[in-house]
Amino acid sequence: MGIEYKNVTKSYGDRMIIPPFHLEIHEGEFLTIIGESGSGKTTIMKMINGLVEPDSGEIQMNGENIANMDMIQLRRKIGYAIQGNILFPHLTVKENIAYVLRLLGNSEEKIDEIVENLLEMVNLSIEEKEKYPSELSGGQKQRVGIARSIAASPDVLLMDEPFGALDAITKHQLQKEMKAIHKKLGTTIVFITHDISEALKLGTRVMVMSKGEIQQIGTPREIVEEPANEYIQELIETAFIRWEEEV
Repeated sequence: MGIEYKNVTKSYGDRMIIPPFHLEIHEGEFLTIIGESGSGKTTIMKMINGLVEPDSGEIQMNGENIANMDMIQLRRKIGYAIQGNILFPHLTVKENIAYVLRLLGNSEEKIDEIVENLLEMVNLSIEEKEKYPSELSGGQKQRVGIARSIAASPDVLLMDEPFGALDAITKHQLQKEMKAIHKKLGTTIVFITHDISEALKLGTRVMVMSKGEIQQIGTPREIVEEPANEYIQELIETAFIRWEEEV
């Protein structure tokens, strides 16, 4: 599903968070968004599923203004994964993943099939489905959160720093799994990160934001080889410094 921002603005009091903003997110792409705290990236993302309403302008999905859509129906078409993916503590792994599937009226047989396929996709064993969140590691919880976010085959997947609190090894594993999931499903993914290395590794396109504005948007190669300004050049340098430290 394609998404387009048309002259979108957002203010809080006298503070302009998002000045007139234009962006087209192509259907099936993996767009990573990076910027400093307060750059407006999370505000932009939350406008897609109606958690934040723009003051002016409009956001379209496949040419239709989302302001004219039923928000409940819209959100059922959008997967949402955040840092620390908050799971229902009183529900098992299976029940957490199946939550939206049951809302949509799927049979138990179909739910079992989908849950087992998703566990395999996020590299969890079938035996994990009867466990509760308190019995899982941080990385396992994040995997369950990802499985839940894609369980209903959403048209769009929003991910807000989903791997930010994980150790480097677990983060690396999940990054590989997310790339594989995107390749298999072809879902439109919008992924926020503070890590330029992660943005470059995952994105088919990378968008750098600062003060509510797009500083540069392009393929990872374009960002690295043709940084638009000094701010982006410094980001790129930190990516290579971290890469050298990991090696």
